[in-house]
Formats: sequence, structure tokens, C-alpha cells
Amino acid sequence: MSKSKNILLAVTGGIAAYKAIDLASRLVKGGYNINVLMTDNAQHFVNPLSFSSIIDKPVVTELFNQESPIEHITLADWADLTVIAPATANIIGKIASGIADELLSTTVMATTTPVLLIPAMNTNMYTNPIVQSNLKKLHNFGYKILPPASGRLACGTYGEGRYPDNEEILFAIKSFLTHQQRDLEGKKVLVTLGSCREYLDPMRYISNVSSGKMGLAIARSAYFRGAEVTVVAGKITEKLPHYLNAVEVTTSAEMAEQVFKHSDAMDIIVMNAAVTDFQPIQEERDKIKKESLSDTIELAFKPTTDILKELGNRKKKDQILIGFAAETQNIEENARKKLVGKKADMIVANHINTAGQNNTEMLLVTTNKAEPVSGSKLDAAHKMWDFIGRNEL
Repeated sequence: MSKSKNILLAVTGGIAAYKAIDLASRLVKGGYNINVLMTDNAQHFVNPLSFSSIIDKPVVTELFNQESPIEHITLADWADLTVIAPATANIIGKIASGIADELLSTTVMATTTPVLLIPAMNTNMYTNPIVQSNLKKLHNFGYKILPPASGRLACGTYGEGRYPDNEEILFAIKSFLTHQQRDLEGKKVLVTLGSCREYLDPMRYISNVSSGKMGLAIARSAYFRGAEVTVVAGKITEKLPHYLNAVEVTTSAEMAEQVFKHSDAMDIIVMNAAVTDFQPIQEERDKIKKESLSDTIELAFKPTTDILKELGNRKKKDQILIGFAAETQNIEENARKKLVGKKADMIVANHINTAGQNNTEMLLVTTNKAEPVSGSKLDAAHKMWDFIGRNEL
């Protein structure tokens, strides 16, 4: 980034407070300017020294400080983004009710920049209708909220309320520092991603090198912009985000089935997955033994369902259909052929050599335009949504 962003990391009194130490470390390594604020209760779980050692400056803990008597105003003016991780039911209720009686709540009340809440608490507390009402109220006020994951909690119960992976919090932070709009709110978005496998026998299959990273970036960015996102995921190299509605598949036939099952309800469909174009005519029930093969092996294949083409044929009015084209040459020319042949609204074309990498270079191709975008895959995904918004596809 050309200019380092200022992030205020506020830690409240939950058992997940220790996980915020790793978050602070990741933010420092990411080149952000960090200040850490800890509530009184947070200091019962984690010593401020743990954070100050990482950020190389004192942790802010007091509202009334003789050296900095208006600390809450100074921090509020300084921060480009305030991240409350973990956010307890107590601080959520305070902010939603307009209560400002200690350092964190007064700082939040004074800030004019985005606030990202990372709720983490016991399942019964999180699902309590009062807490849910407060979160909805804060959402309507423009606060950013990354919902908790499900899993085993510190109290021994299993359910919603688990502190999410810090990697997902970082994706949210990167998005909200640069893209705060909710231009996809109310939209239903379907994203396919990853690679499909077509089996020769129980051990062997044909596939491709797609990692699913670009599709995950598109799904994440759509979610952070307010969309209700459904993902149909083939094989990927990363963990699926807990906040997405996800269906996992293996073969192209399974992907086609799930896409067609959900497509009619979608406003936008993004076909990013690397769907296998052909499959073996016969899948052997048992493993093919090496001794049964001759020196030359011949395999017979048949085409798989062209999911994008079928979606183009059945596309509803006002539905946006976006396809991807991974090419090795003549990228724009091939993208335009695909745009017409599949009846898509846009083709996103890229060179195959970007597969699996964290950065990308893509060409957004529509009937009248071809716009290059580059950067991290998350940045490129946001630029794609910006392009769609500007051009009203």
C-alpha cells in the first residue's frame, strides 16, 4: 500500500482475547500502523505487555490519563478503522445503546471512520434476541460485522460464537479500508470456484491447476459489500470462509447439478470454477493395475456439460452472468468469442500463469469494453464489482 493505514485494535474481556495477539502481529507484519486499546476486563485475560511487545508502543488502557487527557478523541481521530476483536455482548450492547462510560465506548462514539466488530461469546449469549437485535441495529447504522464461526467453545458447548480465523478478519479489514459501500446489499450472488475432478478409477483422476483463490476473493468481496453469497466449490487450496453458504462438489456433473439447482434464485452468477471440459467414457470400479496396461495407454473421453453455456441459454431478465476464461494466448480475442458463444454479460480473462498466486492480472471484457485490472486477488475482485456497478451490466 502506498500509505500505511492506521488501525485501532480494541480488545474486550472474552476468552478469545488471546487470539487478538496473533491478529496484532499479522497487522504489524502487513505494514499497518497499530494502536491497541484494552478494556479493564480484557486485562484479566491477557497482559497488555503481550501486545506492547508486538506493536512496540504502550497499550492504551485508561480513559483518564494525565499525559493524554483526551485519549478517546485522539484515538478516534487517528484511526482509519477500529477493529473490536473480540467484541463481547457487553460492548455490543453499549455501542448500540449509545452508552459511553469508559475508554472504548467513548472512543467508538467519537469516531467518524468505520468500525468492524468481531463478536465472540457463548452460543446462548450470541443467539440471545437482545444481542441479535443490537447487532442488527449496529448493522443498520453502518457498523461492519464479521459473524462468529461455529465450533467448540471455551465453555465446552458447541455452536455459534467462536472467534473466527484471523485470516478472515484480515480479509475483512483489507476490504473495509478501501471499499465501505454496500452496493450489493439485497443481491443474491452465486460463485463457483476451484477445480473439478473426473475419475479414471478410485485412485486416479484428471483435473487442473486451479486453486480457487480468485473465486474465494470474489465471494468474500461480494459478501463484504452486502450480498448474500452462495458458493459451489470444487477442490480448493484454502479453507472455505465460515460466513458463506457453501456447497462442496467434486465432479463437473455434481457442480452442474448444484449450479442449476440454485441459479434461478440468483441475481448475479459468477462462473469462476475451472470445470473439467471432458471426462472418461468409463470410470473403472477397481484400481487399474499397472500389469494390465500395455506400453502405450489410450484413454477415451466425452464432453462434460457446458454449464456456462446452459446458464446463458436459460438466463432470466435482469440476471447478470459472468464467465471466466483462463488463456495462454490471444486473451481478449478468445474472451470475446466466449462472451458471444456463452451469451454472458461479461468474461473475465486472465493468463493461466496466475493460477495459484496471490496477485493477478485480469481483463474485464464486455460487448463494448475491455478494462484491465491487477493487484491482489481481493483488490481485483473489488475492482470487478466496481466495474459492474459503473457499467450497469
